[in-house]
Amino acid sequence: MQPGNPQKIIIICGPTGIGKTSTAIQLSQEFSGEIISADSMQIYREMDIGTAKPTQTDQELVPHHMINVVHPDEPFDAATFIKKADSVIRSLIQRNRLPFIVGGTGLYIKALIHGLFRTRPADKEVMSRFRNKSDQFGSETLHKQLKECDPQAAARIHPNDAFRIIRALEIFEATGKPISTYHDLHRFSEKKYHALKIGLSCEREALYALINQRVDIMLDQGLLGEVEQLLNKGYPADLKSMQSLGYRHMTAYLTGKITWDEAVNTMKRDTRRYAKRQMTWFKADPEIKWYAKDRIEEIRKEIRSFLL
Repeated sequence: MQPGNPQKIIIICGPTGIGKTSTAIQLSQEFSGEIISADSMQIYREMDIGTAKPTQTDQELVPHHMINVVHPDEPFDAATFIKKADSVIRSLIQRNRLPFIVGGTGLYIKALIHGLFRTRPADKEVMSRFRNKSDQFGSETLHKQLKECDPQAAARIHPNDAFRIIRALEIFEATGKPISTYHDLHRFSEKKYHALKIGLSCEREALYALINQRVDIMLDQGLLGEVEQLLNKGYPADLKSMQSLGYRHMTAYLTGKITWDEAVNTMKRDTRRYAKRQMTWFKADPEIKWYAKDRIEEIRKEIRSFLL
C-alpha cells in the first residue's frame, strides 16, 4: 500500500441474492485469496440466518473476515469498517494472499477504496436519524431535501451517494450553513487501492425470483426463531440492527402488529426494493465491470489479466 503503487484487490459486488458469496469462494480458491465481507449486517454476531452469513462450510473452504465483529447493540459505521478492513488487508498482503472484498454495501466498498475525510466530528444522533430515513425511503428522498437547503451541493452529489448526502444534511442542521460554503468540502480522497471491480447481475425478474426464494429459505432455516432469541436476550426492537431486512418483519409478526402472510410478503417486497437501490448505486460507478452471475470463466480471465 505504498503511495503511487497501491495494492491490488478484487471487488465482488452486486445486489442481494445474486450469488456473490458462492462466486467469491470459487474465485478465492483459485487465486489464493481470502474474503473480506463488505456487508453492513454480517458484522453482527448472533444474526446469521437473516444476513445470509457464510456458513461454517463456506468459511472452511475460504477464510472470511469482517463477519461477527460486534454485537447487535454496538455501534459500527463506515469509518470503523475502513480501519478494520485495512488491517485485514495488510495482514493478507504479508501472507501473499489476494484480498477479495465481497458484499453489497456500496458505501463500505467506496469508502475502503477512497477513504473518508471529515472537516469536523459528525453529530452521531443526527447522522443516525438521516441514515434511518435513507434506509426506509431511499437516498433520493434525502437528495431532494438537500436540494432545498443546499442546491449547490446537491448538484455535485449523486442522488445515490447516501453518505455524502447525509453528511451535507448533518452539517446544515448542526451549523445552519450549507456544506458548499466550506472550502474543505467533504469528499472522498484519492484511491488507496488498485481495485478490479466485478459486478454480478441478471435479469430483474430472475433476480426477484432468487430473492423470493432466498426469503423462503431463510424462513425454513429458522429466521423467526433467530429473531425471537435476540428479543429474548434483551436486544430492543428499535436497534439499527433489528430494524434491518427480515428482522423488523419478524419482530412485527412476533409483536402482533402484522400477520404471518403480511410479514413474509413485505419482507420479500422490501428486499426486492433494497436490491433495486443497490443496483442503482452500483450502476452509478463506471469502474465496475458487469458480468452475468453464471459467467465465471469470463470473470476468471478478467482477474488473470488484472493480476499480470
